[in-house]
Amino acid sequence: MKRWMEGLEALLELGGMKRDIWFLVLSGIAVAGSLLGVDPLPFDLAWVAIVLCGLPIIGEAVVGLVTRFDIKADVLVSMALIASVSIGEIFAAGEVAFIMQLGALLEELTVARARAGIEKLVRLTPQTARLLDGEQERLVPVEQVQVGQRLRVLPGESVPVDGVIRSGQTSINQAVMTGESLPVDKGPGDEVFSGTVNQFGAFEMEASRVGEDSSIQRMIRLVQSADAGKAKIVGIADRWATWIVVIALSAAAITWLVTGEIIRAVTILVVFCPCALVLATPTAVMAAIGNATRHGFLVREGDALERLAGVTTVAFDKTGTLTYGTPEVVAVATASGYTREEVLRLAAAAEQLSEHPLGKAVTACFRREGREPLPRAEDFTMVPGGGVRARIQGRDVLAGKEALLRKNGVEGVLPPEAEQAAARGCTLIYVAVDGAVAGCLALADTVRSHSAAMVEDLSALGVEPVLLTGDHQQAAEAIAAQVSIREVRAGCLPEDKLAAIDQYQARNQPVCMIGDGVNDAPALKRAAVGIAMGGVGSDIAVDAADIALVDDEVKELPHLIALSRRMMKTIRWNMAFSMALNFLAIVLAIRGTLNPVVGALVHNAGSVLVITNAAFLLRWKKK
Repeated sequence: MKRWMEGLEALLELGGMKRDIWFLVLSGIAVAGSLLGVDPLPFDLAWVAIVLCGLPIIGEAVVGLVTRFDIKADVLVSMALIASVSIGEIFAAGEVAFIMQLGALLEELTVARARAGIEKLVRLTPQTARLLDGEQERLVPVEQVQVGQRLRVLPGESVPVDGVIRSGQTSINQAVMTGESLPVDKGPGDEVFSGTVNQFGAFEMEASRVGEDSSIQRMIRLVQSADAGKAKIVGIADRWATWIVVIALSAAAITWLVTGEIIRAVTILVVFCPCALVLATPTAVMAAIGNATRHGFLVREGDALERLAGVTTVAFDKTGTLTYGTPEVVAVATASGYTREEVLRLAAAAEQLSEHPLGKAVTACFRREGREPLPRAEDFTMVPGGGVRARIQGRDVLAGKEALLRKNGVEGVLPPEAEQAAARGCTLIYVAVDGAVAGCLALADTVRSHSAAMVEDLSALGVEPVLLTGDHQQAAEAIAAQVSIREVRAGCLPEDKLAAIDQYQARNQPVCMIGDGVNDAPALKRAAVGIAMGGVGSDIAVDAADIALVDDEVKELPHLIALSRRMMKTIRWNMAFSMALNFLAIVLAIRGTLNPVVGALVHNAGSVLVITNAAFLLRWKKK
């Protein structure tokens, strides 16, 4: 007996799940020994399960009743345990305690597995940074880094804070933030994010977002706010559990009075425990959250998935959501005597010193396509609101708006393709050389590669896609046509998007809003479900949303909606099954067919079954 007590004290010093597993192993051995009649001790071995597994259940029930008057499953389980012990059914009490804790551990393992992927973010948080002070380098805690300070990151190290590379070339593994399997090449001027890993070259960077504002910390806050207990369906299960306790006590008391057999009353208490109803539901929610995480979604609360299952309309912002949010050269038109390559080269050379996004887009396009280095730009001049002027290899080049050319007396006929591109919503940069029109470049925000297929999959699910954008009508309609969205509302201010969502929801059409900008935040809040682009999206948009899309790949949205519907089906099936099983077991217990031992086996086997069914959501995929 002394050795047993010393072993128990050692187990109590273990923490968390490891201790629970040891308790279950010892309790399982003890219950099996009691069933087989093994009797090495002066008491029934089932007492080991009652002490290790049953007492924590009773303790939680007492605390809940005394502090919050919270009547849940553990209250009925505690009464079943106490009643079984009172009439000498020690094995039945030990079995109930063991299987109840086994079901609870299964739920805990399912939840832990569901959260395992996103909790890696916490472990990946950098702890130190290499701070540069002149030519000196020193290690400091990452929380001491200030915006504007210069840092050095060596190969193999994690980027400590968000920032911009100032010198050095490298490749960054961004899988933790974007899910990309291949490293991304980075150089001066490129942005890097905290928690990502520097794979090859050393570089120096300037901190831009530190502490709680960094990307990794923002994602961690989203992870930590995930809470299945907020789902409305879980609240229903809890309320049912309270009524079940009352009904169970009444049924047990009436059966005892009518039959005079207390064992039947105890059996009713055993089989009437609503653990399947209460345990399986949050497990399904958390398993679905885990599944969503592996597909790039961070779900802030289980209630969001419940609401998403009822969505009939998905409202998209355009820029940064259906599109990449960055302009690209989509066409080059030329005047007589010029080739496409020549016009693009001259425009890129003139724009290479420009800080304007359109100018950068032109230069980037040439560098992707060009086989020769850009010629040097001399006498570069920025014309505010107009464009740029530069001397390229002895030739005067203008690149900018049509008004810039007219102001400088440029002669020549503009390419007819220019008017066609403008009608499609493109932005035009006209190019003139030595006072004559050379051509023009059409730039536009390009559609994400998977947007069209995603919209088609949404329609197949019976969800209507609509476009709500602040862009002008032509650009909005051009993008909508490419992705087969029929309903378009362009020129929307934030209040216009709010009004549109209110109109849909007033017609009993719950809306899921997807956006990335500050102007989308009110709509994200107002919609039944708000989804923010976690990578390109603003902090305000992410904070306003219920769900964040980490890698900005909208192709997984149909899977998320189908997953939410599957989750609700699983929850309803689990509830129906657990209630049907309880009802059947009660009838058999009243008739005397079941005794406490068999009743515990039947009831708790049902609990394990519905929890296992919920766990399948972790790997579920939309066909």
